[in-house]
Amino acid sequence: MAVDALTNAQIDNLITDSLEPSAVNFLQLTKPTIMFMVIVTGAAALVFEGSLLSNLPMFALALVGLYLTGGSANALNQYFERDIDAQMARTKNRRPLPQHKLSPTQALVFSVGIGVLGVAIFAIFFNMLSAILALSTVLFYGFIYTLILKPRTHLNIVIGGAAGAMAPPIAWAAATGTVSAAAWILALVIFMWTPPHFWALALFRKSDYIKVNLPMMPVAKGDRATLNQIVVYTILLVAVSLVFSLLGASYIYTIGAVVLGAVFIQKAIATRRHSTQASQRGLFGYSIMYLLVLFGTVMIDKLL
Repeated sequence: MAVDALTNAQIDNLITDSLEPSAVNFLQLTKPTIMFMVIVTGAAALVFEGSLLSNLPMFALALVGLYLTGGSANALNQYFERDIDAQMARTKNRRPLPQHKLSPTQALVFSVGIGVLGVAIFAIFFNMLSAILALSTVLFYGFIYTLILKPRTHLNIVIGGAAGAMAPPIAWAAATGTVSAAAWILALVIFMWTPPHFWALALFRKSDYIKVNLPMMPVAKGDRATLNQIVVYTILLVAVSLVFSLLGASYIYTIGAVVLGAVFIQKAIATRRHSTQASQRGLFGYSIMYLLVLFGTVMIDKLL
C-alpha cells in the first residue's frame, strides 16, 4: 500500500524534475489532427460568408482563435483523462501526459493559457458573441463532456458532438456579429457526422473502452445496435448536408454532397452487413475524408 500510495500521489512530482518540455509535446496536447479538421470547417464558414476574404490577416486571426480555443478544450480533455489515456493502447504511447513528457501542471497551465488567449482574440479583435460561443465550447467539451457525459452515458458522443460542431458558428459570428442559418446547418452537418465517425472507431477499439470502463455505444449496447445507429446517423447526415444546397450553394457543392454521401451510406451499410475490423477501420478512415472533402467543396463552390 505504501508503494502504491507513493506511485499514485508523488510520481508526477518525481517526474517533473526531469522533464524537458518541447513545443511538439504542447502541440500534441491540442490534438492537431482533430484541430486541422476544426480549422477546415471554420475556414469553410468564413469563405462561404465571404466578408473576411478581403481582409486576409483578420481571416487568419479568426482561425488562430479557433485553434487556440479548440486546442484548449482538447488539452483539458487530456489533462482530465491522463490516467485513462495511460491504460488505453490507442493513447498511452501517443499522448504526452501518459508518456510523462509533460507534467499535469504544465498541461493545465498551457490549456488554460491558450484558452484565455483564444477567447481574448475573439473578444478584442472581433466581437463578444464569438468570444462567448468559443468560451462555451471550451467549457462544454473540457468539463461537461469529459467529466460528466463521457463516463456516464452511452450517448456521450451524440451530446458531446455539439462542441466539435461549433467552429462554423464561431467563425461566422466573428465575421458578422451574428450566426446565420447557413452556419447552423454546417454545424448540424458536423453534429450528425460525429456519431458514425466516432462509433466506427469505438467498434475496433472496444477493448480499450472496456478496460477503462467507459460506456461507449459498443460497450453499453453492443456492436449490432451501434452499427444500426451508424447507418441511421449517416442517412441523417447526408440529408442535412443536402439542406445546405438550399442556402446558396451551387451545383458544385450539391454534386459533391450527393456523391460523398452515397459512398458514406454504402460503406455504413456494408459495415453493418460484414462487421469486420477492416470494414470498421475503413468506415472510420472514410468518415475523415468525407468531412474534409465536403467542407473543401463548400469553399471551392463559393470561390468559383
